[in-house]
Order: sequence, then structure tokens, then C-alpha cells
Amino acid sequence: MKGRAGKRKVKRVVFLVVAVPVLALLGYAWTDGGRQPLRDIVEPVPVPGPHSGNAK
Repeated sequence: MKGRAGKRKVKRVVFLVVAVPVLALLGYAWTDGGRQPLRDIVEPVPVPGPHSGNAK
């Protein structure tokens, strides 16, 4: 019987080791709420002109 109880305890410890950091990260993300953007997403895009070779 001790083997089953030991496995159950190990599963509980593993669950807590995974769940606590995940919940902490979610809590931080919730309180931050996206107030601090990392940076603007800006990228130049080439626009074909009238003499790009594709126009007829």
C-alpha cells in the first residue's frame, strides 16, 4: 500500500512544481495587462511602382 501512496505524493509534488510557476506567470501577465509594450512593429514594405517591369 505504501507504494501507491508514495506515487501519489510524487505526482502531487510534480504538479505543484509545475503549477505554481505557471500560476505566478499568469498572475504577473494579468496584472501587467499589456501596459508595457516591448516595441513598435515597423517594417518597410517594398511597393511596386509603375516601371517595375510587371506593368504592361
